[in-house]
Amino acid sequence: MLLKLSSPGTGGFWELPILFEDEHLLALNKPAGLLTVADSEDPARPNLVGLLHQAIVEAKPWAKERAISFLMQAYRLDPEASGVLLLARSKPMLTGLGDFFGAQRPSLSFITLVQGSPLKNRFSVEAKLAPHPARPGLARVHARHGKRSHTEFEVIESFAGWTLLKCAPLTHRPHQIRVHAAYAGFPLAGDPAYGGKLLLLSSLKPGFQLKPHHTERPLISSPCVHAEQLTLRHPATGGRLFINAPWPKDLEVAVKYLRKYSAP
Repeated sequence: MLLKLSSPGTGGFWELPILFEDEHLLALNKPAGLLTVADSEDPARPNLVGLLHQAIVEAKPWAKERAISFLMQAYRLDPEASGVLLLARSKPMLTGLGDFFGAQRPSLSFITLVQGSPLKNRFSVEAKLAPHPARPGLARVHARHGKRSHTEFEVIESFAGWTLLKCAPLTHRPHQIRVHAAYAGFPLAGDPAYGGKLLLLSSLKPGFQLKPHHTERPLISSPCVHAEQLTLRHPATGGRLFINAPWPKDLEVAVKYLRKYSAP
């Protein structure tokens, strides 16, 4: 089922797949490019939680049918990230989720495409992160002033010059996966801010020819970060939950071409 949201002031419209729901929780597949919460430096930019709250106040059909009066995110996804976003439907449930995610368990796993070929199938990065002093909105590794940050990586599939990685952040800092992957020498596809390059079909396919008067569009043109799976024990029922979000279209297409033209 799709949850429909709109922002009349900006003309934006989103259809978000519902990945899981019960009387306590709601999980959505957040699209890349949509903020999770408001940005203090750009308050007019639409954000998912703000749109949800607006829809609840306006008694939109999906909120009214479910008798939803409260929704709040259990964690944030960076604006460029897509995938599983879990929301609590009550304050007590939000508190329970906060305790769970504060325990630094590898419960939320991401998939990403990076440049390069790791020598080991599993590796981890523990490097403190701090805001970048000269590039607002970005982060950097800083051993003295940074906050503790830890990400575990696992190779899922290898290609010539590219690798599909599973990433399990044990902490949740802004841009953590992007910075830690680049710090390890494997910047993300579509992430020039941290040294990553755009993934072009012309760089993969032999004899590629672009049609006259056309400009090639990258297969991956923005940071490739997708929250693929959330695993947790339900705070109310105690049951085990596995919530999965299908890959975004651009990642599916990119991996299809990598498998075809860039065998390791």
